[in-house]
Amino acid sequence: MPEQPGGTGHRPAPVHTHPDEVALLTALSALADPVRIQLIRELASRPDWSLSCSNFDVAVGRAAKSHHFTVLRGAGLVEQRDQGPKRLNRLRREEFDARFPGLLELALREDDLG
Repeated sequence: MPEQPGGTGHRPAPVHTHPDEVALLTALSALADPVRIQLIRELASRPDWSLSCSNFDVAVGRAAKSHHFTVLRGAGLVEQRDQGPKRLNRLRREEFDARFPGLLELALREDDLG
């Protein structure tokens, strides 16, 4: 069952899927997009909960960025929580690594940019 932390009332709380509930093809599909790779690489380089969605400099609009975060949550890669007007993010590295050992490490390697 997807996890849904409490919302702040101004928008629905994000729905999260635990990595244990994610199929391999779902994980691979989430990692196949260059924008999503950029998002998780930036998350991996920063402390948990230190980046809001607006902090990411990606070449897509707000709606597309929201879609990419939805895909990452659905693949069990990202957890989000609302703090005032900001939606903060963390990479679910430990949980994802337990489900798919080594996959995230491969995705985070800079030498594999395509």
